[in-house]
Amino acid sequence: MGLEFGVFDHVDRNAKPLAQFYEDRLKLIEAYDRSGITGYHCAEHHSTPLGMAPSPSVFLSSVAQRTKQLRFGPLVYTLALYHPLRLAEEICMLDQMSRGRFMVGVGKGVSPIEIGFYGVEPAKAEAIFAEAFAVIRQALTQKVVNHEGEHFRFKDVPMELAPFQKPHPPLWYGVVNPDSAGRAAKAGMNFISNAPAAAVRAKIARYIATERPSGCAAPKFGMNRYMVIADTDEEALAVARRAYKVWYASFMALWWKYNQKPPNVNYPPEIDTPIEIGTAVAGSPETVLKALQPQLAESGSNYLVCRFAFGDLSLNESLRSLDLFTRHVAPALRESAQVAAE
Repeated sequence: MGLEFGVFDHVDRNAKPLAQFYEDRLKLIEAYDRSGITGYHCAEHHSTPLGMAPSPSVFLSSVAQRTKQLRFGPLVYTLALYHPLRLAEEICMLDQMSRGRFMVGVGKGVSPIEIGFYGVEPAKAEAIFAEAFAVIRQALTQKVVNHEGEHFRFKDVPMELAPFQKPHPPLWYGVVNPDSAGRAAKAGMNFISNAPAAAVRAKIARYIATERPSGCAAPKFGMNRYMVIADTDEEALAVARRAYKVWYASFMALWWKYNQKPPNVNYPPEIDTPIEIGTAVAGSPETVLKALQPQLAESGSNYLVCRFAFGDLSLNESLRSLDLFTRHVAPALRESAQVAAE
């Protein structure tokens, strides 16, 4: 499988009125579609400026109608907040309406504060996730759902809907460490990681060493990067530094409000550190290419996931990054990845 490109989007708020914010984002997603991006992944967050798509299904139903080739899905549905039968029905609808372009990302939810707003005890989130995921997989592949568990019980529930893709849309997981990469492998899921190249390589190694279900498609190993591209390094860095500060304030808003620290992640307040360790790139096309080529070679990733929209980046700034990436960076990355494979 050759190198492919995706996009991750927190759909975090900027200063635009919400109606204009959504329209601008959908115009950008239309551009992803025209540019040959393989997949668009949006986050789910609640009661925070970090996420203006608290119902991914609602937002992505619009994406389905505004695009033609682009695959899309949540990264992730926070399963502790859903009734699994209803979510399975939504997944089927989105997959059918897009003619098989939907991708299903699932997780337990990174924020105990957010799921707590919905009355879910954080200590129970892992068990709820596991049960809900089992029910959803059954509902997507069977005509009748039966389940007897601690959190959900169903007997002979008919499934009138079915997904367009068989046996179900591809599954995705956000991987934070090698152990979670192993869990993704056991479930036959693709994954995306925000980590530096060496850490991504370790996760891929664990995934490959873990037995997967038979019949699974070749997995995509995603490496996620903030990305700002401009004509000069100085311009790109200035834009990236400005926008990242806004994104960081949104990311930390609830944690600051409740005087807590986010688990499993440690995002610095300035983008310079992510640039130094490789989890962000900002510069001219030449600079960005020189940064990404060794990272892809070291990590073994076959799916580069870009964040072209974050913080207060304007639609035009995001479109410029996308255009420069598509014309100058992506072709060279594909060529170098092909040469390495040979």
